[in-house]
Amino acid sequence: MDLKRLKHLVALADTRNFGRAAIQCHLTQSAFSRSIQAAEEEYGLQLFDRGPLEVTCTDAGAFVVERARKLLFENRCLERDVSLYRERQIGDLAFGVGPFPAATLVPSLLTEIRTRYPKVCVRVEVNNADFLAAHLRAEELDFYLADVRNVVAAPDLSITRVAQLSAGFYVRAGHPLLALVQVTPADLLPYGIASVRVPEAVQVGLGALAGLENGKRLPLAVECDDLNLLRSLALTTDTVIGNTDAGSLADVQAGRLVRLDIAGMPAVYADMAIVSLHGRSYSLMAQFAVEQLLQQARALDCP
Repeated sequence: MDLKRLKHLVALADTRNFGRAAIQCHLTQSAFSRSIQAAEEEYGLQLFDRGPLEVTCTDAGAFVVERARKLLFENRCLERDVSLYRERQIGDLAFGVGPFPAATLVPSLLTEIRTRYPKVCVRVEVNNADFLAAHLRAEELDFYLADVRNVVAAPDLSITRVAQLSAGFYVRAGHPLLALVQVTPADLLPYGIASVRVPEAVQVGLGALAGLENGKRLPLAVECDDLNLLRSLALTTDTVIGNTDAGSLADVQAGRLVRLDIAGMPAVYADMAIVSLHGRSYSLMAQFAVEQLLQQARALDCP
Protein backbone atom coordinates (compact mmCIF):
# COMPACT_ATOMS: atom_id res chain seq x y z
CA MET A 1 0.00 0.00 0.00
CA ASP A 2 1.50 3.32 -1.05
CA LEU A 3 1.18 6.49 0.97
CA LYS A 4 -0.85 8.31 -1.70
CA ARG A 5 -3.55 5.65 -1.52
CA LEU A 6 -3.56 5.92 2.28
CA LYS A 7 -4.13 9.67 1.88
CA HIS A 8 -7.09 8.92 -0.38
CA LEU A 9 -8.64 6.64 2.26
CA VAL A 10 -8.25 9.30 4.96
CA ALA A 11 -9.64 12.03 2.69
CA LEU A 12 -12.75 9.99 1.90
CA ALA A 13 -13.26 9.15 5.57
CA ASP A 14 -12.99 12.84 6.46
CA THR A 15 -15.13 14.33 3.67
CA ARG A 16 -17.61 11.42 3.32
CA ASN A 17 -18.01 12.34 -0.31
CA PHE A 18 -16.16 11.07 -3.39
CA GLY A 19 -16.34 14.39 -5.20
CA ARG A 20 -15.03 16.52 -2.33
CA ALA A 21 -12.33 13.98 -1.50
CA ALA A 22 -11.22 13.86 -5.15
CA ILE A 23 -10.90 17.67 -5.24
CA GLN A 24 -8.94 17.61 -1.97
CA CYS A 25 -6.53 15.05 -3.46
CA HIS A 26 -6.27 16.91 -6.80
CA LEU A 27 -7.71 13.98 -8.79
CA THR A 28 -10.64 13.46 -11.07
CA GLN A 29 -13.53 11.69 -9.36
CA SER A 30 -13.13 8.63 -11.58
CA ALA A 31 -9.41 8.35 -10.80
CA PHE A 32 -10.13 8.79 -7.09
CA SER A 33 -12.85 6.11 -7.19
CA ARG A 34 -10.44 3.69 -8.88
CA SER A 35 -7.88 4.32 -6.12
CA ILE A 36 -10.40 3.50 -3.37
CA GLN A 37 -11.57 0.40 -5.23
CA ALA A 38 -7.96 -0.75 -5.67
CA ALA A 39 -7.40 -0.34 -1.92
CA GLU A 40 -10.43 -2.48 -1.12
CA GLU A 41 -9.28 -5.14 -3.56
CA GLU A 42 -5.78 -5.11 -2.12
CA TYR A 43 -7.01 -5.57 1.44
CA GLY A 44 -9.84 -7.91 0.45
CA LEU A 45 -12.22 -5.81 2.53
CA GLN A 46 -15.05 -3.37 1.92
CA LEU A 47 -13.80 -0.20 3.54
CA PHE A 48 -16.71 2.17 2.80
CA ASP A 49 -20.50 2.00 2.60
CA ARG A 50 -21.69 4.07 -0.35
CA GLY A 51 -24.95 5.62 0.83
CA PRO A 52 -27.23 7.89 -1.23
CA LEU A 53 -26.23 10.97 0.76
CA GLU A 54 -22.76 10.24 2.09
CA VAL A 55 -20.01 7.70 2.29
CA THR A 56 -19.22 6.14 5.68
CA CYS A 57 -16.50 3.81 6.89
CA THR A 58 -17.32 0.20 7.54
CA ASP A 59 -15.87 -1.30 10.70
CA ALA A 60 -12.99 -2.58 8.59
CA GLY A 61 -12.65 0.84 6.98
CA ALA A 62 -12.49 2.60 10.37
CA PHE A 63 -9.79 0.11 11.44
CA VAL A 64 -7.69 0.74 8.32
CA VAL A 65 -8.18 4.53 8.30
CA GLU A 66 -7.11 4.84 11.94
CA ARG A 67 -3.83 3.12 11.17
CA ALA A 68 -3.43 5.03 7.93
CA ARG A 69 -3.59 8.29 9.90
CA LYS A 70 -0.77 7.07 12.16
CA LEU A 71 1.37 6.04 9.19
CA LEU A 72 0.82 9.36 7.43
CA PHE A 73 1.67 11.25 10.62
CA GLU A 74 4.88 9.26 11.05
CA ASN A 75 5.73 9.89 7.41
CA ARG A 76 5.30 13.64 7.88
CA CYS A 77 7.53 13.46 10.97
CA LEU A 78 10.10 11.49 9.01
CA GLU A 79 10.10 14.01 6.17
CA ARG A 80 10.50 16.87 8.65
CA ASP A 81 13.28 15.13 10.56
CA VAL A 82 15.14 14.18 7.38
CA SER A 83 15.00 17.81 6.30
CA LEU A 84 16.32 18.94 9.69
CA TYR A 85 18.99 16.24 9.64
CA ARG A 86 20.06 17.30 6.17
CA GLU A 87 20.52 20.82 7.49
CA ARG A 88 22.36 19.42 10.55
CA GLN A 89 19.70 20.81 12.86
CA ILE A 90 19.12 17.46 14.58
CA GLY A 91 21.04 14.22 14.89
CA ASP A 92 23.50 12.37 17.08
CA LEU A 93 27.29 12.39 17.11
CA ALA A 94 29.54 10.07 19.09
CA PHE A 95 33.31 10.17 18.78
CA GLY A 96 36.37 9.34 20.81
CA VAL A 97 39.58 11.23 21.50
CA GLY A 98 42.86 10.62 23.23
CA PRO A 99 43.86 12.93 26.09
CA PHE A 100 45.96 15.36 24.01
CA PRO A 101 43.24 16.24 21.46
CA ALA A 102 40.68 16.27 24.27
CA ALA A 103 42.57 19.12 25.89
CA THR A 104 43.54 21.02 22.75
CA LEU A 105 41.02 20.41 19.95
CA VAL A 106 37.73 19.20 21.40
CA PRO A 107 36.78 22.32 23.42
CA SER A 108 36.67 24.46 20.27
CA LEU A 109 34.81 21.75 18.35
CA LEU A 110 32.14 21.42 21.04
CA THR A 111 31.74 25.19 21.20
CA GLU A 112 31.24 25.27 17.42
CA ILE A 113 28.67 22.48 17.47
CA ARG A 114 26.72 23.87 20.42
CA THR A 115 26.67 27.32 18.84
CA ARG A 116 25.68 26.28 15.32
CA TYR A 117 23.69 23.10 15.97
CA PRO A 118 22.24 23.28 19.51
CA LYS A 119 19.75 20.42 18.95
CA VAL A 120 22.42 17.89 17.98
CA CYS A 121 23.24 15.42 20.76
CA VAL A 122 26.98 14.83 21.20
CA ARG A 123 28.81 12.13 23.16
CA VAL A 124 32.59 12.37 23.57
CA GLU A 125 34.59 9.42 24.90
CA VAL A 126 38.04 10.39 26.23
CA ASN A 127 40.23 7.33 26.63
CA ASN A 128 43.24 5.44 25.30
CA ALA A 129 43.50 4.14 21.74
CA ASP A 130 42.83 0.49 22.63
CA PHE A 131 39.59 1.35 24.39
CA LEU A 132 38.49 3.65 21.57
CA ALA A 133 39.26 1.07 18.89
CA ALA A 134 37.13 -1.53 20.66
CA HIS A 135 34.19 0.87 20.90
CA LEU A 136 34.64 1.95 17.29
CA ARG A 137 34.42 -1.68 16.18
CA ALA A 138 31.28 -2.08 18.30
CA GLU A 139 29.88 0.84 16.23
CA GLU A 140 29.41 2.94 19.35
CA LEU A 141 31.63 5.69 17.90
CA ASP A 142 31.59 7.40 14.51
CA PHE A 143 35.39 7.84 14.66
CA TYR A 144 38.15 8.58 17.09
CA LEU A 145 41.21 10.84 17.15
CA ALA A 146 44.40 9.63 18.80
CA ASP A 147 48.17 9.31 18.41
CA VAL A 148 48.68 7.10 15.36
CA ARG A 149 51.61 5.36 17.07
CA ASN A 150 49.12 3.90 19.55
CA VAL A 151 46.84 2.61 16.78
CA VAL A 152 47.25 -1.01 15.73
CA ALA A 153 46.77 -1.09 11.96
CA ALA A 154 44.08 -3.52 10.81
CA PRO A 155 42.13 -4.15 7.57
CA ASP A 156 38.87 -2.96 9.13
CA LEU A 157 40.28 0.42 10.13
CA SER A 158 40.77 3.50 7.98
CA ILE A 159 43.51 5.80 9.33
CA THR A 160 43.87 9.41 8.21
CA ARG A 161 46.94 11.30 9.42
CA VAL A 162 45.95 14.71 10.72
CA ALA A 163 48.84 16.66 12.20
CA GLN A 164 51.81 16.53 14.53
CA LEU A 165 51.21 18.52 17.71
CA SER A 166 54.46 19.71 19.28
CA ALA A 167 54.99 18.62 22.87
CA GLY A 168 57.51 18.93 25.66
CA PHE A 169 58.20 18.56 29.37
CA TYR A 170 56.80 21.10 31.82
CA VAL A 171 57.37 21.99 35.48
CA ARG A 172 55.87 24.48 37.90
CA ALA A 173 57.33 27.96 38.20
CA GLY A 174 60.15 27.88 40.78
CA HIS A 175 60.96 24.22 40.15
CA PRO A 176 64.54 23.22 41.16
CA LEU A 177 65.33 22.14 37.59
CA LEU A 178 64.94 25.74 36.45
CA ALA A 179 68.00 26.71 38.51
CA LEU A 180 70.29 24.43 36.44
CA VAL A 181 72.42 25.97 33.73
CA GLN A 182 71.67 23.00 31.49
CA VAL A 183 68.97 20.37 31.95
CA THR A 184 69.61 16.86 30.62
CA PRO A 185 67.08 14.04 30.21
CA ALA A 186 68.69 12.23 33.15
CA ASP A 187 68.02 15.26 35.39
CA LEU A 188 64.27 14.64 35.10
CA LEU A 189 64.34 11.18 36.65
CA PRO A 190 64.76 12.10 40.36
CA TYR A 191 61.61 14.23 40.25
CA GLY A 192 59.42 11.67 38.57
CA ILE A 193 57.79 12.03 35.17
CA ALA A 194 54.04 11.98 34.62
CA SER A 195 52.41 11.57 31.24
CA VAL A 196 49.59 10.04 29.28
CA ARG A 197 50.27 6.59 27.84
CA VAL A 198 53.37 6.94 25.69
CA PRO A 199 54.01 4.82 22.57
CA GLU A 200 56.48 2.02 23.32
CA ALA A 201 59.06 3.20 20.78
CA VAL A 202 58.98 6.75 22.14
CA GLN A 203 59.35 5.56 25.72
CA VAL A 204 62.36 3.39 24.80
CA GLY A 205 63.93 6.27 22.85
CA LEU A 206 63.52 8.62 25.80
CA GLY A 207 64.99 5.98 28.08
CA ALA A 208 68.12 5.87 25.93
CA LEU A 209 68.42 9.67 26.04
CA ALA A 210 68.20 9.50 29.84
CA GLY A 211 71.15 7.11 29.89
CA LEU A 212 69.22 3.96 30.77
CA GLU A 213 70.27 0.52 29.66
CA ASN A 214 69.68 -0.37 26.02
CA GLY A 215 66.00 -1.12 25.38
CA LYS A 216 64.86 0.10 28.78
CA ARG A 217 61.84 2.39 28.77
CA LEU A 218 61.74 5.81 30.39
CA PRO A 219 60.07 5.18 33.77
CA LEU A 220 56.82 7.02 34.41
CA ALA A 221 56.02 7.92 38.00
CA VAL A 222 52.41 8.53 36.98
CA GLU A 223 50.66 7.35 33.84
CA CYS A 224 47.26 9.00 33.47
CA ASP A 225 45.09 9.87 30.50
CA ASP A 226 43.53 12.87 32.27
CA LEU A 227 45.59 15.96 31.47
CA ASN A 228 43.81 18.04 34.09
CA LEU A 229 45.10 15.68 36.78
CA LEU A 230 48.62 15.82 35.33
CA ARG A 231 48.45 19.60 35.25
CA SER A 232 47.34 19.71 38.89
CA LEU A 233 50.19 17.36 39.81
CA ALA A 234 52.75 19.60 38.13
CA LEU A 235 51.41 22.73 39.80
CA THR A 236 51.42 21.25 43.31
CA THR A 237 54.53 19.02 43.28
CA ASP A 238 57.95 18.80 41.64
CA THR A 239 56.69 16.18 39.17
CA VAL A 240 57.67 16.78 35.54
CA ILE A 241 54.80 16.32 33.11
CA GLY A 242 54.74 15.65 29.38
CA ASN A 243 52.15 17.64 27.48
CA THR A 244 51.48 19.21 24.12
CA ASP A 245 52.56 22.83 23.81
CA ALA A 246 49.01 23.85 22.89
CA GLY A 247 47.68 22.08 25.98
CA SER A 248 50.05 23.98 28.28
CA LEU A 249 49.91 27.34 26.52
CA ALA A 250 47.52 29.06 28.95
CA ASP A 251 49.54 28.00 32.00
CA VAL A 252 52.79 29.11 30.37
CA GLN A 253 51.35 32.49 29.47
CA ALA A 254 50.08 32.90 33.04
CA GLY A 255 53.50 32.00 34.43
CA ARG A 256 52.27 28.86 36.21
CA LEU A 257 54.18 26.31 34.10
CA VAL A 258 57.55 26.49 32.37
CA ARG A 259 58.63 24.40 29.37
CA LEU A 260 62.01 22.79 30.02
CA ASP A 261 64.79 23.33 27.51
CA ILE A 262 66.43 19.91 27.63
CA ALA A 263 69.86 19.38 26.11
CA GLY A 264 69.96 16.70 23.42
CA MET A 265 66.21 16.25 23.42
CA PRO A 266 64.85 15.81 19.87
CA ALA A 267 61.53 17.27 18.82
CA VAL A 268 58.70 15.61 20.74
CA TYR A 269 55.22 15.54 19.29
CA ALA A 270 51.84 13.82 19.30
CA ASP A 271 51.21 12.30 15.87
CA MET A 272 47.44 12.68 15.51
CA ALA A 273 45.25 10.56 13.24
CA ILE A 274 41.53 10.06 12.73
CA VAL A 275 40.48 6.41 12.81
CA SER A 276 37.18 5.13 11.40
CA LEU A 277 35.74 1.84 10.23
CA HIS A 278 36.81 1.00 6.70
CA GLY A 279 33.98 1.43 4.20
CA ARG A 280 31.61 3.11 6.64
CA SER A 281 30.27 6.51 5.56
CA TYR A 282 30.23 9.41 7.99
CA SER A 283 26.95 10.94 9.05
CA LEU A 284 26.57 14.62 8.18
CA MET A 285 27.47 15.67 11.73
CA ALA A 286 30.42 13.28 11.85
CA GLN A 287 31.69 14.73 8.57
CA PHE A 288 31.35 18.25 9.99
CA ALA A 289 33.22 17.25 13.16
CA VAL A 290 36.04 15.60 11.20
CA GLU A 291 36.44 18.67 8.97
CA GLN A 292 36.56 20.96 12.01
CA LEU A 293 39.13 18.77 13.77
CA LEU A 294 41.29 18.63 10.65
CA GLN A 295 41.18 22.39 10.34
CA GLN A 296 42.06 22.98 13.99
CA ALA A 297 44.76 20.33 14.14
CA ARG A 298 46.52 21.55 11.02
CA ALA A 299 46.56 25.07 12.43
CA LEU A 300 48.58 23.66 15.34
CA ASP A 301 50.73 21.38 13.18
CA CYS A 302 54.45 21.34 13.90
CA PRO A 303 56.45 23.31 11.34
